[in-house]
Amino acid sequence: MPLTTSLDLTTPPPISKWGVIVLCTLWLLAGTLGHDPWKPDDAINLGAAFSMAGNGWQTWLVPHVVGDSWLVSPPLYYWLAALCGQLFQWLLPWHDAARLATTLLGAGFLITLSTSVRHLAGLSAALIAPLLAIGTLGLLVPIHDAQPAIAGVFGFSLALLGLIQSQKIPLRGGILFGAGVGISFLGVGLDGALCSLVAGMLTFFHPAWRQRDSLIALFAACIVAVVLILPWPWLLNQQSPQLFDLWWTSEKSSLVPKTVFTRAHFKLLMWASWPLLPLAIWQVWLERRRLWLPQTALPLMASFVALAIFFLGNSRPVSLLPALVPLGMLAATGAGRLRRGAANAFDWFGMVTFSLMSILIWLGAIALLTGTPEKIAKNFTKPTPGFIAHTPLIVIILAVLVTIGWLAYTLGLRRSPWRAATRWSIGWATIWLLIAVLWLPWIDYGKSYRIVSADFSQRLGKNPGCIARRNLGLAQRVSLDYFNGIRTTSGDNAKNCRYLITQTRPQAEKSLANWTLLLETSRPGDKTERLRLYQRN
Repeated sequence: MPLTTSLDLTTPPPISKWGVIVLCTLWLLAGTLGHDPWKPDDAINLGAAFSMAGNGWQTWLVPHVVGDSWLVSPPLYYWLAALCGQLFQWLLPWHDAARLATTLLGAGFLITLSTSVRHLAGLSAALIAPLLAIGTLGLLVPIHDAQPAIAGVFGFSLALLGLIQSQKIPLRGGILFGAGVGISFLGVGLDGALCSLVAGMLTFFHPAWRQRDSLIALFAACIVAVVLILPWPWLLNQQSPQLFDLWWTSEKSSLVPKTVFTRAHFKLLMWASWPLLPLAIWQVWLERRRLWLPQTALPLMASFVALAIFFLGNSRPVSLLPALVPLGMLAATGAGRLRRGAANAFDWFGMVTFSLMSILIWLGAIALLTGTPEKIAKNFTKPTPGFIAHTPLIVIILAVLVTIGWLAYTLGLRRSPWRAATRWSIGWATIWLLIAVLWLPWIDYGKSYRIVSADFSQRLGKNPGCIARRNLGLAQRVSLDYFNGIRTTSGDNAKNCRYLITQTRPQAEKSLANWTLLLETSRPGDKTERLRLYQRN
């Protein structure tokens, strides 16, 4: 049974191939560049990559965060981030350069998703697939952070592409599937590779994959996956059996179901998968009498696998990310088959929503720069006291061009089955670009620990010696180390330290026995967290 489509989706979308490429590129870069490390995940993952870049090749086997081993994720993402940081630090701040690892993996995901949809539903749907992906709410934050989970998303997407291509070119398909499994494992761990493996096993129950040529794909996939997966755990065990045992125990526990479908899972699924989920459900409904056709069966089975793993795990946004890959494949086809009423409703909902959002963003930007309107300006200055807005003219011109371009392009879109999806994605990308251009300095001012670290550095002076810590979060530790080289210690190593840094709430008692308070600081406007510096009496 060949993997071909009988759907009439030949009407070209109202955007060219190069338009899709430019829009996706701008969307991937906007918000990835131009801000300091943010807690929690962004700072911690950048800390692991920064440790690799600064401490030689010995830390490339065992990732470290501020001196402690960090085996929450295998090292693939940290390798790539460290390389990007070192290669592009001449052009960008190191943390921005390192985050390009996420951009590269995100681009790989969009390319493989589009290629898969081209095989399943044709060229028109293939152009819409990456647009729907960048218009998905739950993908916005992780794909602009330093986030190893994006390696898992790319790996899963590559594995599904391998399953699709194995029908026509078994060897190539097997290589791609094995590479996808290996990348998922090295990026996320066993739970990351599980989606690809289970989806791959399920395809063998389908006649289209239960053929003699499939053995070639299976053999190639096994070889590639083993070559990619085995070296790192083996080397880790050779260097430190204790760390290997700790990592392996953690990996096995990640496969144990944490819970069963909860309300938190449902709420997360509803907003984070928009608009993919309703479009995917519509496509499944339209194909309800032909669900066993390969072009529907493969993404449907993969969606069930990814969603089942999500429902049995933690209700975190990154846990849902793999499910967005097969849902995107289904949604890309369903987007071109909406009934006229549904398409118009989706279209106008997007237009009204993004028009209002763009107006609010511009009002906020004007208030930040001029202090007018006064009420809006107070809403910005109150959470970030001391922030002084300074937006270069070129940035303002860029924001104006983005806004005009969006209005001109979307209002001029010709009628097409793909118009609603195209308009949604362009509008969402425009909103993100405006936020990144006009609001990012203000957001960064309130989220960065740069000022806190500078306060500590000034008070500690040069060569402060041993610095103890108490209740200091990992993201805060990474930020202090990254900005000013302030590294803290705990346990027996901290018994004779001259200084102590604590993290606490504003209302907590300031006096500590045998310690004198030297400094209390926090991020601008932070009402829940205080960092204090003490000196031993």
